[in-house]
Amino acid sequence: MKTVALYLRVSTGEQTVENQRRELMSAAERRGWRVVAEFCDEGVSGAKGRDKRSGFDRLHKAIIRHQFDIVAAWSVDRLGRSLQDLVGFLSELHGAGVDLYLDRQGVDTSTPAGKALFQMLGVFAEFERSIIQERITAGIARARVEGTRSGKAFGQPKLSAEREAAVRASLGAGTGIRKTARLVGTGNATVARIAAEMRVPASG
Repeated sequence: MKTVALYLRVSTGEQTVENQRRELMSAAERRGWRVVAEFCDEGVSGAKGRDKRSGFDRLHKAIIRHQFDIVAAWSVDRLGRSLQDLVGFLSELHGAGVDLYLDRQGVDTSTPAGKALFQMLGVFAEFERSIIQERITAGIARARVEGTRSGKAFGQPKLSAEREAAVRASLGAGTGIRKTARLVGTGNATVARIAAEMRVPASG
């Protein structure tokens, strides 16, 4: 019997996760899955990052430890509000060998048809990474040319729009603050300030 963890989320305090719970419990029963865990974020927007969603954060940690076979959510928008976040979450699931069930969308990656979704999203994730890397490289090249023209040394704390865009693209791709600073050629403090504006965790 496959084990499943439920992820439940509502955006406001006036809403309740009970309807989501009932639908998912019913779906699990029909498929012969055993519910072994439940992660809940009540009154939290899907636009919030993982650091602001304690239930979602605990879910991530449990996925890495492979504490269950499947994650079930009522709808894709319960997981997040951006394609980038969703692709990242699916990549984490895939890497841990954990499947995903989305009730409203009828997605079940434990089935042969559902597994094709992982493969398709993997292609999109790789495409997105290559685009981001190209932007970072182009931003660094422009910043070097701009620094030479202005007579300033590359790496000054004052950032041009292009270099700041390169920093944001690098951070958005999941690169840490110190590595981003090395890539773009600016100080850790400058990158940390931009990361704080983007609400990126301060990792290396």
